[in-house]
Amino acid sequence: MTSFLKLLQWVLKAAVFFTLFAFALNNQHEASVYFFFGTQWRSPMVLVVLTAFAIGVAVGVLGMVPRWWRHRQLARQAEKTNPPPLQTPPASETAEHLHGA
Repeated sequence: MTSFLKLLQWVLKAAVFFTLFAFALNNQHEASVYFFFGTQWRSPMVLVVLTAFAIGVAVGVLGMVPRWWRHRQLARQAEKTNPPPLQTPPASETAEHLHGA
């Protein structure tokens, strides 16, 4: 079953890759992005879309950093004040102990 899931995962990755590759091949015409004060950037459409995606990912990650940092600090504080619980033996060992085996 796990080999089937791995195969399915690879097939999905290949499908996404070839879809994006076909998108890149079909959108090779030049696009212009106009900025302020009359400046513009001329580049193939694929690079414009890829750049916009990369900027969006970077802004999203930078937006998550403060919350992630605060969560990490709270977890460290909680770990200092509350030690982790003791390890309990697996249920099979507990059952054997109760039955005298």
